[in-house]
Amino acid sequence: MLTKYLPIFIILSLLAEILGTIGGFGSSVYFVPVANLFLDFQSVLGITALFHLSSNISKIMLFKKGFDKHIVIYLGIPAILFVSLGAYFSNFLDPKILTYILGFFLVLLSSLFLIFKQLRVLPKTRNAILGGSLSGLSAGLLGTGGAIRGITLSAFKLDKNKFIATSAVIDLGVDFSRSIIYYTNGYIHKHDLYLIPILIVIGFVGTWIGKKILNRFSQEQFRNFVLGLILAIGIISILTNN
Repeated sequence: MLTKYLPIFIILSLLAEILGTIGGFGSSVYFVPVANLFLDFQSVLGITALFHLSSNISKIMLFKKGFDKHIVIYLGIPAILFVSLGAYFSNFLDPKILTYILGFFLVLLSSLFLIFKQLRVLPKTRNAILGGSLSGLSAGLLGTGGAIRGITLSAFKLDKNKFIATSAVIDLGVDFSRSIIYYTNGYIHKHDLYLIPILIVIGFVGTWIGKKILNRFSQEQFRNFVLGLILAIGIISILTNN
């Protein structure tokens, strides 16, 4: 089925990468529902992890203004630990129920932050650890956890370039960890490997285009755009899960 619709898949994947770059939390929140139209859920998990590896390397290369080492440690280590746990249990839990939970959680949380402009997650170490744990668990179970990480990162008021670089460094560790477990679970299939070089190119091109667009945003516009995307992701997760 995918070979027949490959051009459509490439265009949608490129849009997912551009939006993921602008939002600052990666393309998987868009790529997972796109890929799910063409592949079975387990294949989607495997391909998403491989796609994200190349995508995050592109982000680290193109957003060279550095990353926050403190946040990488306190958010990234729990994310890596819990993504391994989530990837393992993805074999046993119903993804439809988990997707509903994630969708309603994202809609509620992003709506609160958009309506109550002064509301903030406190930039504390314990919140970074909690956000990292939840985003890692979600990434392992559902293939996407960047929206939760985006809400957590927004608490620390990072410069938009530093925001994306920090998110990409964390995501790189998350994707490397879950790729190993997905491979062990049999989610990465030989007949899908031809997609990898295509997705590597899409990852770099989409990141480059997203960076150019992002330069036109102010810091406050960037924050509102991130929250708006998270709200949209939550709604789409609920509606497409029927």
